[in-house]
Amino acid sequence: MTVTHVQLVSVPVSDQDRARDFYVDVLGFDLVWDNPMGPGGRWVQVAPKGAATALTLVTWFPTMPPGSLKGLVLETDDLDGDVARLREQGVVFADDGIQTAPWGRYATFDDPDGNGIVLQATRV
Repeated sequence: MTVTHVQLVSVPVSDQDRARDFYVDVLGFDLVWDNPMGPGGRWVQVAPKGAATALTLVTWFPTMPPGSLKGLVLETDDLDGDVARLREQGVVFADDGIQTAPWGRYATFDDPDGNGIVLQATRV
């Protein structure tokens, strides 16, 4: 195989505008694309600044209902600062916030549709 990287991860959402605003305005992702796609459809793609992998905010996969994605892991260099900033934006964290594991520290939360996100700082 000649696979070189993961290009996209589809995140199932119910409202692309609301999801785009959350990923861009709250999480600080870049808006890569927001273009028409076929009749009545839209391609909304976001990515962390400088990342090789992007997220596409999808509404068209019947086997992926909004909120069904769990375990999307985002790496950060400033877990404490990011958690504080996200709390100020109204993000609610599970388990009272930051947890510690043998491999590092993490905090979990959901996007507006209930897709589960892990924000982590891996020990190196």
